[in-house]
Formats: sequence, C-alpha cells, structure tokens
Amino acid sequence: QLQLVESGGGLVQPGGSLRLSCAASGFTLDYYAIGWFRQAPGKEREGVSCISSSDGSTYYADSVKGRFTISRDNAKNTVYLQMNSLKPEDTAVYYCAADRLISLLPGEYDYWGQGTQVTVSS
Repeated sequence: QLQLVESGGGLVQPGGSLRLSCAASGFTLDYYAIGWFRQAPGKEREGVSCISSSDGSTYYADSVKGRFTISRDNAKNTVYLQMNSLKPEDTAVYYCAADRLISLLPGEYDYWGQGTQVTVSS
C-alpha cells in the first residue's frame, strides 16, 4: 500500500529551524515528484515547495524562497524540507504529497501524508 509519512514538526521560536521528513513506503519515490504543502487554520492548503523526479528541479513559493530548501534522498526513499529563519506566519500543518508530474498546486497530487504540525511562536 502506497503511504507517505511526515515527521519533524514541532514548536520553534521565530528565527529557528526545523527539518521535515517525508518517508515513503509501498512505492519508490524515484519516479515521483514530491511536493510540500501547508494549511493554516481557516486558510486553504497552499504549495510550499516541490522537487521533480527526473532532474531534481526545485520550485518554491515566494513566501519561503531563500529560507526553505527541499531535497531528496532516493536511497532512503525520503524527501526533506529544511526550514530556516522561521516566522510565525509559517505556522501550519505541513503535508507532503506525491505525483507523477511536478506542481505547486495541491489539486494535482494523488497521494498524501497525514501531516505534521509546525508552530512558530515565542
């Protein structure tokens, strides 16, 4: 059964860092684009970053450019999201998702993890 599991969320102070992990089971991530998305209370789910399956191309939402870095380790079947210089407005549930085609649009993804909470607060 195809499954994605996020981990690494938590409470961090403004300016701090977290690294989220998205581990896949039941399938090989090599052939899938992976996206990271987030959803804050009362807001729609939005794309944060994504990475292609082919050449490792990466894309970022303007709000996280220069602060977040997406990477993949196919040997570990895992994708990471390194988040630096975190701000209170980054607070949300973060999800990873997989699909054949790369996109920052949530509706384009078929397979989703359960999410991990990130809270940025002093």
